[in-house]
Amino acid sequence: MIDELVKFFVVFLVVVEPLSLVPLFAALSEGASDGWKRRMAVKATVLSFAILLLVALGGRAFITTMGISIEAFKIAGGVMLFLIALDMVFVRESGAKATEPEKQEGRRRADISVFPLAFPFIAGPGAIATLLLTFGSNERSTLEFAALFGMVTLVLLVTLALMLLTPRVMRVIGVTGANVTSRLSGVILAALAVQFMLDGLKTAFG
Repeated sequence: MIDELVKFFVVFLVVVEPLSLVPLFAALSEGASDGWKRRMAVKATVLSFAILLLVALGGRAFITTMGISIEAFKIAGGVMLFLIALDMVFVRESGAKATEPEKQEGRRRADISVFPLAFPFIAGPGAIATLLLTFGSNERSTLEFAALFGMVTLVLLVTLALMLLTPRVMRVIGVTGANVTSRLSGVILAALAVQFMLDGLKTAFG
């Protein structure tokens, strides 16, 4: 169980990319007061928590209702995460995040907590797919569910902390540092995504 928790924490941390969110949050909140920035960061984190909890609780029922086999979902989810990893490695704009028009709209909005922070930056398609793969593929005891979702909560707390410390983090790492970290994380995510696909194929054809 410890190994599974560590693996899940690493996967979810890499998918959410809290460090790469720092430059985006800095741009979206440029010129705003410290109080407004704190409200947006806290509200976005709480909304993301609610979205992800709903997905974790209803993931298995959703897959069953749609008639999707666990193997098929593992393969499809692995492919999706692999594409996200490629975007991270080659520093390309990912369709799983937000398009440039969406970012421009986010800058114009008075409240950026729901869009684009909570969705699609934090609780985006990649994070949702990861939760469906984890919570939808096996029956979980209450203890297992609590432990795994505790890892989700921990990643969200890391994300919140980085948003609250955005000015300091930007001074330390800068945009280049965030990009380097994103590339390294992308390599890890690519390997984990391939493992998801291999697990699905092995179960389906084994």
